[in-house]
Amino acid sequence: MITNSTEMLQAARAGHYAVPAFNVNNLEWAKAILQAGEKAQSPLILQVTSGAAKYMGSFRLAYDLIVDMHDALHITVPISIHLDHGTYFDSLKTLGISYTSIMFDGSSLPLDENLAKTATLRDLTKDQDVSLETEVGTIGGEEDGVIADGEIAPVDSAVAMAKAGVDMLAVGIGNIHGQYPKDWKGLNFAHLQKIDDAIYDALGKRIPLVLHGGSGIPDDQVRKAIQLGIAKVNVNTEGQLAFHQGLRDYILSDEDLKGKNYDPRILLTAGTDQLVEMCLDRIRVFGSGNKA
Repeated sequence: MITNSTEMLQAARAGHYAVPAFNVNNLEWAKAILQAGEKAQSPLILQVTSGAAKYMGSFRLAYDLIVDMHDALHITVPISIHLDHGTYFDSLKTLGISYTSIMFDGSSLPLDENLAKTATLRDLTKDQDVSLETEVGTIGGEEDGVIADGEIAPVDSAVAMAKAGVDMLAVGIGNIHGQYPKDWKGLNFAHLQKIDDAIYDALGKRIPLVLHGGSGIPDDQVRKAIQLGIAKVNVNTEGQLAFHQGLRDYILSDEDLKGKNYDPRILLTAGTDQLVEMCLDRIRVFGSGNKA
């Protein structure tokens, strides 16, 4: 069933588990993620960035690929097709294509502009029964030269964004996009608790919080973050590393030189199989297995 993200994330928040949000980068990614989710009976969020959409051809092609793969594999678990880190224009474009969930990333904008654009998108997504994720502050990334602590979202900004009526909110609690540096100091759980409590005080309810940069965070820290309100964990780099390692091992062992193993339908299976295993492992850690 293809649906939005709202109900699955509210259930995850209440049940103290997290829904995995795996990035789709090509056909192999879509197939591996869906196969893993079906095997583990886990709800899934399949997300597409503008860069991945450009690589695959367009946001429309990425959407059609996921829908067609979902149907061809007879997937029974609920899935959401999500825009990841979209601009305002990306958000409007994917709404027109029928993505069921969008993340508008206005974190680099002044807060007032971020909130104004969020308000417009909130009206549009409500009309179309689409889930809305936003972000306040920024999430660190090695390429940006951030300090080892990662980025910390301002509490007042998080409260203001929650009041805008978003379905889920990405907050910086020391997390980093990409691979984590050796001197990374870990997630700031006290700050996560502070944000969650402040939102509850303002709204009288707790909303699903989102952990970006989920690849490479120690499992015990991920599990603790989930207990403190994280209901969606984004995973991309970990998938890229798993796919690369599977393919590299296959080639370095000269398996690709045997028979017709150079055929991409055979060759790429080495990476795809590792990607499936990575997804199954994350589902296990996030606790979303058998929650479909």
